[in-house]
Amino acid sequence: MTPPVKSGPRFDNMIQSDKVRVIDENGENLGVMYTREAIEQAADVGLNLVEVSPNADPPVCKFLDVGKYRYEAQKKANAARKTQKTQEIKEIKMRPNIDTHDYDVKMRSVMKFIGEGDKVKMTLRFRGREMAHQELGMDLLRRVQEDVAEVAKVEAFPRLEGRQMLMVLAPK
Repeated sequence: MTPPVKSGPRFDNMIQSDKVRVIDENGENLGVMYTREAIEQAADVGLNLVEVSPNADPPVCKFLDVGKYRYEAQKKANAARKTQKTQEIKEIKMRPNIDTHDYDVKMRSVMKFIGEGDKVKMTLRFRGREMAHQELGMDLLRRVQEDVAEVAKVEAFPRLEGRQMLMVLAPK
């Protein structure tokens, strides 16, 4: 069984076609030649023949230093990984009968988290007789939704899970 062919450049022992268009290490077009001849010319210069455009007719190959090419590709991947932002989920817990000042403090935290690009999970915990007044919790989460409407969208609408009501907000 043959291993699956990876997408990306093919090196001289993997080039399938008889004739290829060759580009040297300086970017000069050397024209169309037999693959065997192109591999020999690349070896004379001390480089490898790499297929860069397999779908062209004939396929385009280039003289490259494979070790240097792989090193630069790895450096690019590391740089891309370093700059990407992972999106975290921050949780804000409230009670249905929260006071206005406490609500304002929680909303400042929500705005800060969304401004940093994180998702926010709003958790409303019901205790005791508060379970009989779930509409208060829905009203509170609707109020949160209206207050953050210009900077965030609701990713998961309010739902009740046991004694908790949950809602997830994501930055726009």
